[in-house]
Amino acid sequence: MIDPVQTEIKEEKAVLVGVINQHQSPEEVDDYLKELAFLTETAGARPVQRFFQRIDNPNPRTYIGSGKLAEIEDYVKEHEVTIAIFDDELTASQFRNIEKILDCRVIDRTNLILDIFARRAKTSHARTQVELAQYQYLLPRLTGLWTHLERQRGGIGLRGPGETEIETDRRIVRDKIAKLQQRLEKIDKQKATQRKNRGKMVRVSLVGYTNVGKSTIMNLLSKSDVFAEDKLFATLDTTVRKVVIGNLPFLLSDTVGFIRKLPHQLVESFKSTLDEVRESDILLHVVDISHPNFEEQINIVNQTLHELDVNDKQVYLVFNKIDLYNHVPKDEDDLTPVQKENISLEELKQTWMARNNDPCIFISAKERSNLQNFRELIYEKVKVIHRQRYPYNDFLY
Repeated sequence: MIDPVQTEIKEEKAVLVGVINQHQSPEEVDDYLKELAFLTETAGARPVQRFFQRIDNPNPRTYIGSGKLAEIEDYVKEHEVTIAIFDDELTASQFRNIEKILDCRVIDRTNLILDIFARRAKTSHARTQVELAQYQYLLPRLTGLWTHLERQRGGIGLRGPGETEIETDRRIVRDKIAKLQQRLEKIDKQKATQRKNRGKMVRVSLVGYTNVGKSTIMNLLSKSDVFAEDKLFATLDTTVRKVVIGNLPFLLSDTVGFIRKLPHQLVESFKSTLDEVRESDILLHVVDISHPNFEEQINIVNQTLHELDVNDKQVYLVFNKIDLYNHVPKDEDDLTPVQKENISLEELKQTWMARNNDPCIFISAKERSNLQNFRELIYEKVKVIHRQRYPYNDFLY
């Protein structure tokens, strides 16, 4: 009889490594590594320790200094850590050198995000996009990571005179990239046809940082059952639903969440998915107001939208998760400075954040708080565009 305890998959233990450069504060890097820890948990490993080092320029051989690497090495051996995750991209030689010293598997943030995307990809379109991004990431790192990729193509007659194994693998990867790009082009044409067939209906897209509640809002507004989970990148494929508010129909899209340091390869390969954003009339930028750095997340999303050349859209901020916002009232005699923690939501509506983004709205999708006002905001904005396209349908309003 097989012992079930022996057949269990042992949980991977991970150490997280970040650097503090001249443009970052220790608090910022600590927040980055907290997000890296969340990514690690989403991928199925358990972060057990975080390491920082202040450096102006990364070590070309090992990224961090030898002293800090020795400290990590001791911890890895003592606690039987199986994987070290760096918050920044590593070169092929850095991977190789660090793995020799730590004697455990080494990956970087991009590698980790690609792995999560690969796990989350359900449709053929998403799987193709992720696979393309993985090969584009792998190609410049083959020198240090060569592992006889895809040997099923065989060796006889494959290599030319004097061609090395690494050159063969480079050619294999380039061929795969070309085929995946061709497959994506075909899928993109089909998607473009689908969007064209939807006619001139007003299109609204939910955009925002990952894990801010976009899918939950999608479910509430469309009365559908889009997969929603408290993990990063729960949604990869863009979901489109027809929504009707007050007899006014429009299309609502839920898109993949953004994140800081989103790998360039993913941005490129997922541009076709984000065409839904480009072709939308209105963008609802969902923000997790309970996150301590939601202002930075807003800036990251705005920057990503700029990179996607989405600068001419109507964008409205939707502050979600107000049920998790920690309001700590100040005593009248309390002379400590006013912080986010002791500003009420009513007061927050009067701040520069609300004034500079008028109109914006504060809701809790989970608790269904202020949803009626949210629907009315959407209705009013969609109505303006709908009247321009269908001037003879005033009976709808």
